[in-house]
Amino acid sequence: MSDELKIEEVNLSETFLEVLAKNDETLLREFLDEQNISDVVELVNEFPEQEASIIDHMTVHRAVSVFKILDINQQKDIIKELPARKTAKILNELPPDDRTDFLEELPKAAIRDLIKLLDPEERKITLSLLGYPEDSVGRLMTPDYVYVYEYYTVAQVLANIRKYGKKYETIDVIYIIDQNGCLIDDIRIRDVLIEQPEAIIKDILDGRYVALNVYDDQEHASQVFKMNNRTAIPVVDDNNVLLGIVTIDDILWVANEEFSEDMQKMGGTEALNEPYLDISLSKLFKKRITWLVILFFGEMFTATAMGYFEGEIQKAVVLALFIPLILSSGGNSGSQASTLIIQAMSVGEITIEDWWKILRREISSGLLLGSVLGLIGFFRIMIWHYIKPGYYGLHPILVAITIGFTLLGVVIWGTVAGSMLPIVLKKLGADPAASSAPFVATLVDVTALVIYFTVAMTILKGTLL
Repeated sequence: MSDELKIEEVNLSETFLEVLAKNDETLLREFLDEQNISDVVELVNEFPEQEASIIDHMTVHRAVSVFKILDINQQKDIIKELPARKTAKILNELPPDDRTDFLEELPKAAIRDLIKLLDPEERKITLSLLGYPEDSVGRLMTPDYVYVYEYYTVAQVLANIRKYGKKYETIDVIYIIDQNGCLIDDIRIRDVLIEQPEAIIKDILDGRYVALNVYDDQEHASQVFKMNNRTAIPVVDDNNVLLGIVTIDDILWVANEEFSEDMQKMGGTEALNEPYLDISLSKLFKKRITWLVILFFGEMFTATAMGYFEGEIQKAVVLALFIPLILSSGGNSGSQASTLIIQAMSVGEITIEDWWKILRREISSGLLLGSVLGLIGFFRIMIWHYIKPGYYGLHPILVAITIGFTLLGVVIWGTVAGSMLPIVLKKLGADPAASSAPFVATLVDVTALVIYFTVAMTILKGTLL
């Protein structure tokens, strides 16, 4: 390209606009092919009206590298505007797992039309991957991997890689299979390179491989990657036949999506599955209204509980002053516990089999936390009584003791409920993130009132009540 298009000291966006203004397709193609993939992605994000043109003017391999890291909505818009010839090239060049991820987000009619553009072999692979459950490992795996037989020599393995390596997604790991296609072991390429050419693969295997079942949950796959230092893990069926591999880049995407989904659920909404600014107002309403209605009905039980203790409140109006304090303390402790447990479960630190250890730990935590809050509540009332005598009636010490013990009980209950609810949901096959902070807080609110007035009637009986 000419010197005027060098961008070392010129803003990339300004240079891109200059190239566009020249209306020279060859110049635009050369400019885009000289940029880093990340820079092209920035151009796509900055100039959405040019996104299809940018992809169309890139070589297929580089266009695929950009396309597969774009947001799903950008991918949809680009495919709509791209010429059919370019769409076919991109879809055929995309790794099978990335192509499957894209297609499964489309309407069925669109999937049928796009599958027609695939080469026969790619079409067969894609239809196979689309046949697995949505959140299964089968949707993530790619059938492009290096496999050899155990009787191969190192020289034969290296020859195989030289011949077919370009079409594989990764050659870091080599997979060893038998005559029936069953997985025997895997071996790192570096371990092969240091062996003599005549060495037999069978003699250098250690049998310490890790594999995933094709129907395993993607979240489980993420945990397996975290527990093992692997860039790729083989995927087998129930008969141990090797079907494909899952690579670390796919798992990173899954982990990111799971994190976003969990954060949204923990906030008391359904998972959006789309960027916030791209989702329509009607969809946003539907995602949020369900949980709000559920929480609203939950809080109605709080009002019912208060109505049940209306007589006690009338006799000792001072008790009503502390209801917000009691409810917030219980809700906050429960939200803390649920958040900690959900996070620990998501990273594999705990499982549902650890419920008893968790329960004992949270009871102890609740006892310590509740004691601190209870003492603060007790001394807060006593100090205020000496500042303004009579503010809490004729029995300030009893009121202070009531609040202290109530806070102790409510915080213990909050930590227990908040920690056990995610485990119960996991046991039932539901997403633990559904035990969101607002849900736990609502649950604890109702029971906190019962605890509060039960303690009050016990301590204040014969005095205020």
